[in-house]
Amino acid sequence: MTETALINIDVDDLERAVAFYTSAFGLQVGRRLGPSIVELLGAGAPIYLLEKAAGSAASPTTDDRRCYARHWTPVHLDFVVGDIEAAVDAALAAGAVLEVPAATHVWG
Repeated sequence: MTETALINIDVDDLERAVAFYTSAFGLQVGRRLGPSIVELLGAGAPIYLLEKAAGSAASPTTDDRRCYARHWTPVHLDFVVGDIEAAVDAALAAGAVLEVPAATHVWG
């Protein structure tokens, strides 16, 4: 059974992404692993921001290219918070775009 998860998020601007995730979610920079990787701590698992240029190949096995117009990955990342309104306000202040209003569902 897997006991540890690592979350990797491709970004086109590493410093902008660090500023967003630390401001919006209160994460802290753990390590800088070279010029293009930053480890963020404070979530349930470490989050690694990986700087990858827009238009670069997503994988050697596909013709897909990275496009950050909306966001790169179809995978979404959920954070459990005590105050959804405060969390939305913090994310918006950090530069997030609210596409649909936040809502409570039976699953959380």
